[in-house]
Amino acid sequence: MASSVTEKQVMVIAIDDSEHSTYALKWTLDHFFVPVTNHIFKLVLVHAKPSATSAVGLAGPVYAGAAEILPIVDSDLRKIAARVIESAKQICIDKSVTDVIVEVVEGDPRNVLCEAVEKHHASILVVGSHGYGAIKRAVLGSVSDYCAHHAHCSVMIVKKPKTKH
Repeated sequence: MASSVTEKQVMVIAIDDSEHSTYALKWTLDHFFVPVTNHIFKLVLVHAKPSATSAVGLAGPVYAGAAEILPIVDSDLRKIAARVIESAKQICIDKSVTDVIVEVVEGDPRNVLCEAVEKHHASILVVGSHGYGAIKRAVLGSVSDYCAHHAHCSVMIVKKPKTKH
């Protein structure tokens, strides 16, 4: 017989500084958290912050001047992460969702998200679709495609509707 007090399942939502991510967060809150007061999910927001070296694209030996550039790039990446987190928290507050865990993890979003799923024993991972075409997706790689194949939970890809011109 099931216990009357059941532990909430965990939903991990990927957040970044794109409009697709913001849309996915709002859509998920509207469909799974609002206006319900007794949410079935514990919410974890995860932002994957690139390392300064990956953002600059240093694959080989460090070039002259990199030592001066990396701290500046890292500072900018930290500011972007703080802005992403604050924006996501504000969206949650605006929708009266206050029980939220927020994490910034340095690394490739594919790995960071799959590791967050494992760490939190998530039942579902939500990612926004950037709507890349086949060529851009092949070059950049698709975080949502990767997670759909490698995350050990259900993956929901939220697509922002195309706007008509």
